[in-house]
Amino acid sequence: MSQSASADGDGRHRQSGDPQVPGSPRGPVVRTVALRKEYGRRVALHELTLEVGRGEVFGFLGPNGAGKTTAVKVLTGLVRPTSGTAEVLGRPAGDSEVRRAVGYLPEHFRFQEWATAEDLLHFHGRLAGMPAAARRSRIPEVLELVGLSGRGGDRIKRYSKGMTQRIGLALALLARPELVLLDEPTSALDPVGRRDVRLIVRALAGGGVTVFLNSHLLSEVEAVCDRVAVVDRGRVVASGRLGDLVGPVAQLRIAVDRVDRELLSAVAAHGEVTEVEGTTVTLAVDQLDVGPAVAELVIARGYRLYGLIPVTASLEDVFVRLVGGETAPPDGRPPAPGAVTGPARGGGSRAEVAS
Repeated sequence: MSQSASADGDGRHRQSGDPQVPGSPRGPVVRTVALRKEYGRRVALHELTLEVGRGEVFGFLGPNGAGKTTAVKVLTGLVRPTSGTAEVLGRPAGDSEVRRAVGYLPEHFRFQEWATAEDLLHFHGRLAGMPAAARRSRIPEVLELVGLSGRGGDRIKRYSKGMTQRIGLALALLARPELVLLDEPTSALDPVGRRDVRLIVRALAGGGVTVFLNSHLLSEVEAVCDRVAVVDRGRVVASGRLGDLVGPVAQLRIAVDRVDRELLSAVAAHGEVTEVEGTTVTLAVDQLDVGPAVAELVIARGYRLYGLIPVTASLEDVFVRLVGGETAPPDGRPPAPGAVTGPARGGGSRAEVAS
């Protein structure tokens, strides 16, 4: 497998002279069943089972040590599982022909600083089996795609961190892969660069390319992914389409002039008070239809109502609920009796996800 990645980012078909790879028109592009990986006593993956379809942008999320990077290494053939199966494009992960169809951008990478971007692209193109003519036509395209048009002759040592991340993405897309594995692809980019990556990812999916995305930036995942899986201790603890996981509006945020026990008791008749912050009360409700009744009640009791805001749950809320506050022991076994598990309590902390 090259670190380069059958449709182009703009949906074009594979050109003559590009490396031929085994397609898998039917069935999942990625499929793992009861995947397990042990490093001595430590269990990195524990019965990991998931499927990713063709042309899908799939987000793979989890806390530190959850097994995300190990799973990606298994899919690329860099690590062999202890047990279970992993298939890519209908063939065993790591198959030499399948690897030609996979583009991979790792989270941590180093490039030869003395080389130019074009040097690197030609080198990786040769590794991917691309003929010289195909490389010459493709390299300017991919440089333009990642926002480095006109900078291909610059040496890598002159690149900023964000530019280096862009050239890594160019290498992953060079050979027009069927599957692109991206591990923290926007970690070094500014907001403009993150937007560019989102556009590239959606264009890839529009051309039939499958994108498997690891990211700790949950807002980025929400913006681009079709489905997500949340993994904890090497197991998938939740998966599905974002809308299904996040669910409908479930809370009302009530801003008033003062908060006391009488107010809290009154609004609790319409839901559950989940948070009080200053003079703002958050009320979990079954449906939004209770909003007008809550407003009338607050005013009738003599309180000044400044705002009644429906609150949509976010992917971060789902993530914290599923894995926040949990700490996996180094051997992957369940926590000892008395250990603190479950969603983090209290407010204000944001989830930080990493590979």
